[in-house]
Amino acid sequence: MKIPSTVRYFNKKYTNRLMKKIAGKRCSPIALIRHTGRKSGRQYETPVIAARNMDHFIFALTYGKEVDWYRNILTHTSAELLWKGYWFRLTAPKSLDAAAGKNSFPLLAKTFLTLLGISEFFQMEIEKSEY
Repeated sequence: MKIPSTVRYFNKKYTNRLMKKIAGKRCSPIALIRHTGRKSGRQYETPVIAARNMDHFIFALTYGKEVDWYRNILTHTSAELLWKGYWFRLTAPKSLDAAAGKNSFPLLAKTFLTLLGISEFFQMEIEKSEY
């Protein structure tokens, strides 16, 4: 299951603007991913749910795989992530099964994702440590 498109639209238009103010900050549970538009070539920043796992970051696709930011990343195979106050260059997106994805998150986030029925996840390799 994924969050309905009507909620996605509302969040994209309104909530994300507020979330960008806290996303990626040192104590924030939300990260900020910077990606390039697949058609426009424009830079975008989107608040996301992410967890670090050694040399990878795992992402929850709360709205499914049809979202623009995920499709942009698949097209360009790279992105930048602001997480806990540090920027990371990411590459090589790869789908994960639901169990592996959920188990990468801390207990509270894992519980939240399970309650929402989120079952789509992917990971990206850290190309270079923080810059």
